[in-house]
Amino acid sequence: MSPSDSLAATGEDQLVSLLTQNLPQSARTLHGPGDDCAVLQNHDSSSLTLFKTDCLVAGIHFTMDTDPARVGAKALNRTISDIAAMGGQPSEALVTLALPPDLPLSWPLGLYKGLRNAARRSHTGIAGGETSSLPKGAPPVISIALLGSVAPPHLVLRSTGQPSHIIAVTGRLGGSLAGHHLDFKPRLAEAQWLAAHGPPSAMMDLSDGLAKDLPRLAAASRTGWHLLPDSIRRHRRCSIHQALSDGEDYELLATFPPDLWPDLSAAWRLQFPKVPLTAIGTLTNPDIKSPPLSGGWDHFS
Repeated sequence: MSPSDSLAATGEDQLVSLLTQNLPQSARTLHGPGDDCAVLQNHDSSSLTLFKTDCLVAGIHFTMDTDPARVGAKALNRTISDIAAMGGQPSEALVTLALPPDLPLSWPLGLYKGLRNAARRSHTGIAGGETSSLPKGAPPVISIALLGSVAPPHLVLRSTGQPSHIIAVTGRLGGSLAGHHLDFKPRLAEAQWLAAHGPPSAMMDLSDGLAKDLPRLAAASRTGWHLLPDSIRRHRRCSIHQALSDGEDYELLATFPPDLWPDLSAAWRLQFPKVPLTAIGTLTNPDIKSPPLSGGWDHFS
């Protein structure tokens, strides 16, 4: 691979791999790039700090005819979903806005209405932020940096799955562009329950589609997969291809030891009767990838 290659030819995962090589880390950093959040050690050993950042760009993550309150809610809820996937609880957020000067004032005010509502629902503080101008006519950008916390026994990584462990997902997949990508509720309570009652051997949130995110979890865990696509619960009128590739589901992808699964799944049905937790396959030895998966969201494809 040459530095003259385009980002489209490089792809998002390879770009991230190149950018994060040999990054300096503080002594507090237990887990850096490669998971849903960074994990930092505290002086108080009873908890760990989770650290996450994410951004939305008009024309990529939303259109400018979208209610800005829905955009604001999505911006914060995306980062909360990552905190949830580590078993944690969000605490404080910083919000950075980069906006063109010709944007109506009503747009950022509406955005903050959605941010406030999402913050109150998740008991998250908005501790401050930053604003910057963009060239006239440029698409608005919203960036969120979010802190959270998790008790060490409840921390769940994406790199600790094992062959024979059951692959499961919450909820239903596919069809996010019908509105789910704006109005989803992060699986915060569900993830915390799993972390306390399982815990899962590995977990991440589904943001780029199962076809993209399951191979990421498997690569981090040094496993392969045997997926049963027909077992995936889908939103109404969604195909299996859409369930695998649409992305922005913001459900939980988790793995469990097979001896834990029967009791855990029964307890889940009692705790969350309206949210399915569905076994969709198993992790395998790394040389098995059945079926081969392609598709999902890639920012530079």
